[in-house]
Amino acid sequence: MANSISWAKIFKDHRILDQDFNKDPFLLSARQIKISCQNFKETGEKEVRVLCKQDTREQRPQIFKDNGLFLLPIKNGLYNIIKGEGYVDIPEIKSEIKKYYSKLEFQLDSSKIGNSEMQHLDFAYATSLIRTFMDDSSLVLTIRGRKYTPFLEFNVGKQRIKAQSVQTEVDAGYEGKDKIVLIEAKGSKSKNTIIRQLYYPFRQWQSYTNKKVYTLFFQKDFKEDVYSLWVFEFTDIMDYNSIKLVKSERFRII
Repeated sequence: MANSISWAKIFKDHRILDQDFNKDPFLLSARQIKISCQNFKETGEKEVRVLCKQDTREQRPQIFKDNGLFLLPIKNGLYNIIKGEGYVDIPEIKSEIKKYYSKLEFQLDSSKIGNSEMQHLDFAYATSLIRTFMDDSSLVLTIRGRKYTPFLEFNVGKQRIKAQSVQTEVDAGYEGKDKIVLIEAKGSKSKNTIIRQLYYPFRQWQSYTNKKVYTLFFQKDFKEDVYSLWVFEFTDIMDYNSIKLVKSERFRII
């Protein structure tokens, strides 16, 4: 969790709570964060990258929680502190676990070595689970790693946000004849995630193609050996909070 003591000092130094968040977000730079935290000793108390990693509601510092705020990068070294809902729930899938029979004709010995989210996602793709779940046999792996967004303009509540050249990273992206599928994978059970991790890549790739872009959330339950998939969509491309769950299913690969 981002350090609450460090953030309390940052807020005090820059009088952030004096901001009228109903009108505008507060613009904060990495340099301002560094100056405020320069006398702290531990990496987690002063490293900008660590302090700004707030991927779930629970990872927010206490001052963010108390005031209904979340942090959004808008450019390299620049952040907006915004009042509103920055996260989306990842609901528990209560439907029956489906047996999925791998379309591979041989065993993948290498998939049993290690225990990473990328490894499990690759296995789900290799067995054609991703293609089957998306009902598209044409999907091929084409996107992976870090990219930078084009200029983006969108709304969070009544606030207008502008962002450019923000680093994004999808765990895997697949392109088919008429769609692109972007996946955010987690190795542990998550109850929520910051919308940015789905919205920024969605906006980024939708600006590059006329094909429909789908955003998926993926988890592997190690104890039950179950693969869970959620499809989200944005009903209004300009609205950060227009995210909604389309469908979700869980599978055991046989």
